[in-house]
Amino acid sequence: MFEDSLIESGGRLKTKRGRTSVVAFMIEFMIIGVMVLIPLIFTEALPKGQMMFLLVAPPPPPPPPPPAAAAVQHVKVIQTDIVNGELRTPTKIPKQIKMIQEDEAPPAMATTGVVGGVPGGIPGGSMGGVIGSVLSSTPTVAPHIATPQRVRVSSGVSSGLLIRKVNPTYPPLARQARIQGVVILQAQISKDGSIENLQLISGHPMLAPAAIEAVKQWKYKPYLLNGEPVEVDTQVQVNFTLAGG
Repeated sequence: MFEDSLIESGGRLKTKRGRTSVVAFMIEFMIIGVMVLIPLIFTEALPKGQMMFLLVAPPPPPPPPPPAAAAVQHVKVIQTDIVNGELRTPTKIPKQIKMIQEDEAPPAMATTGVVGGVPGGIPGGSMGGVIGSVLSSTPTVAPHIATPQRVRVSSGVSSGLLIRKVNPTYPPLARQARIQGVVILQAQISKDGSIENLQLISGHPMLAPAAIEAVKQWKYKPYLLNGEPVEVDTQVQVNFTLAGG
């Protein structure tokens, strides 16, 4: 009897447990379905920030950079058959072949030159070249150089032209004071040899007037330059010496 009671109770328990499981599974499925359908039906309940994030599309990608080939300028390459000063082998046979005509050589200088000319001369040149033309040319007269009106000579040159000399009179006061020495004068001799201008350069003041008065009477030969008389600037020395002193 005990065993029969256990078997009967076990069968009832299994039947009730199976029904409860099925009912619970159905309820859970319905709850999950309702939770999924609510957001789809009531869209106002969803957060706006999340909807905006979901609805805004990403920005388009930037345009690609221009190709590098477009930035490079087109360079026209001129094809030539000469490379580094040397003729290269042609890559194709040209359709037309041009004939190169060289200029004719100039005629020989021996046939067009002058007898006795130099090699390399020009046609119609002179005999003997440049030197021959210079030597055979007519001598020209040298241009006349104008003669200066006045020249400066040394005292030694002017003393050689002196033809009349008047000795100065010794001043009495200078003689009493035992004054002696040399008086140097700047003189200008005219074209006829006479003294025109005298200036004192150095000397004692008591002796200078007597020296100037004597030199004014001196006479010189005309000084000739290129065959023409000219005026002369020179210096004159007059010595004053006491006799026995």
